[in-house]
Amino acid sequence: MSACSSGDSSAGKTPKETPTPEAKQPSKSADPTETAKTEAITTYTSYWREMERLYADSNGKKSDLKKYAASGALVSAETDAKNTHARGLIHVGEVSVSNSTVTSLDINRKIPNVMMSSCLDIERWKVINAETKRPAALPTERLTRFVVVTTVERWPEGWRVIRDEPQDKAC
Repeated sequence: MSACSSGDSSAGKTPKETPTPEAKQPSKSADPTETAKTEAITTYTSYWREMERLYADSNGKKSDLKKYAASGALVSAETDAKNTHARGLIHVGEVSVSNSTVTSLDINRKIPNVMMSSCLDIERWKVINAETKRPAALPTERLTRFVVVTTVERWPEGWRVIRDEPQDKAC
């Protein structure tokens, strides 16, 4: 989450040098497969930072989830958050994504995609009443660390999570 500051954050700092055109070019020796894996995993982590923001805001306006999600994943997240907020609930805290492993990759398609499996830990992501700030009653047997299978595609605007499917399997 970012914090706002009204002060000049550049005070006392040396300006960064502008990279030369050569520095802006990706290394010709960079493996496109490894680059795709890294970018997809980074997108997935960013997706969950925006999910935290979406669910924490009872109006659902403070998130920029569209930068990281599209298609079914975006519709599902927005619908679920809206339904959660309609019940007077918000989520606070954080989600932890770990053990992201690429299980399938096709960068030669018209729309390159990556499928991955991750462990999602929602133990510190608490559901609370937006008005009273008291914890909501939740089933005691629910999984708080579980496997999620995700599909990420590279769209013209960048990588987007298009499917994020929790599995009924602990990790």
